[in-house]
Amino acid sequence: MRDAKTPDARPTAVAETGFPGLDESLETGGPAEALDRLVADLDAAGNYRLLLDALLLKARFELGLPLIQVGRYADLPEADRLRFEERYIDALRRVGSRFLESGDVPTAWAYFQAIGEPGPVTRALEDCETPEEPDKVGVLIDVAFHQGANPVRGFEWILRHYGPCSAITSLEQMGPSDPAVRAACVGRLVRHLHEQLVENIRADVVRRGQPQSPAGASLAELIAGRDWLFTDDAYHTDVSHLTTVVRWSVLETDPEILGLAVDLTEYGRRLSDRLQYDSAPPFDRTFEDHHIYLKALIGRDVDEAVAHFRGKVADPGAMDEEGPESTLPAQVLVNLLMRLDRRDEAVEVATKHLLNVPDAMLACPPVAELCQRAGRLDRLAELAVQLNHPVHYLAARLQSGPRTPD
Repeated sequence: MRDAKTPDARPTAVAETGFPGLDESLETGGPAEALDRLVADLDAAGNYRLLLDALLLKARFELGLPLIQVGRYADLPEADRLRFEERYIDALRRVGSRFLESGDVPTAWAYFQAIGEPGPVTRALEDCETPEEPDKVGVLIDVAFHQGANPVRGFEWILRHYGPCSAITSLEQMGPSDPAVRAACVGRLVRHLHEQLVENIRADVVRRGQPQSPAGASLAELIAGRDWLFTDDAYHTDVSHLTTVVRWSVLETDPEILGLAVDLTEYGRRLSDRLQYDSAPPFDRTFEDHHIYLKALIGRDVDEAVAHFRGKVADPGAMDEEGPESTLPAQVLVNLLMRLDRRDEAVEVATKHLLNVPDAMLACPPVAELCQRAGRLDRLAELAVQLNHPVHYLAARLQSGPRTPD
């Protein structure tokens, strides 16, 4: 029978073939030192998945919780659960940061997404170099665009690697709902298509042995006086792509991008009639009508544009008979007037033509919002009485009148 003071040989044998460093730290410095050693060793080795487990083990020890999880964390007393959740979030953040530092952005995304902190991955994707391997590009696109870590950057990769057709399809089917992000993606499309058209037209001019335009010439300048570029139904880019991008370009607010979009319409309106697709009013002449609209957005021929689109708005009685779709010209006019900061006019157009259209079916701000943005709460109160809408009426009265202190 073994003497009680004789140490058991088995732990020594395990230590010799297992984790002697941890045993040494445990024996010389106690549990806290051993835990710190475990965390440091895993961190230095780049074993970040196991590092998370080590950080959680350290948290459980320091919080006095069972070291081996049994059951659900949700079953812990509330105070213990809240303290552990805080350490859990810190651990996920630390491990996610380590994966980012190692260049493994997709894995890092899983950790930061779990704690609702997309910012570090968003910034990392912005500066991320494009991998040479197509599979790796596809993974980055999935994280950036489809999972929403950095949709604009992901869209740039789609456009660059798969072309405008895939980019347009992606934006149509799975595009971001944030209007600003969507507009930024559209801006990339406008710039890409414009660059492509300029390059293709210059190549066509060279092929025909004609003199080149100066460097930096706009698209409109490249095609000016060159009707032969369009003879025999000629075109220099996929016309369906051009049509879609022009339609979407009204979402843009950047004057530079809007200027490029005007350039695209200058090209499109020169194409053969057989290549120009009809669209829904008020953009039934796709390139011509968008040309007028987009020019107004950059301050050119503004009054003419307002008159042009005002002329497309049907009589209110006719719109009531034809249904909400017939109010699209009025909605487009309202949006144009708001973009031009002609808010009072926008309120009057909406009051005359859109009062009976449900807010959910509008592609422009509803009347109440227009009145708010135009500072016309008096008009909102009048309309609320007319529509028997006591909520809008009281909101208008309360906001326009003096408020009592809280």
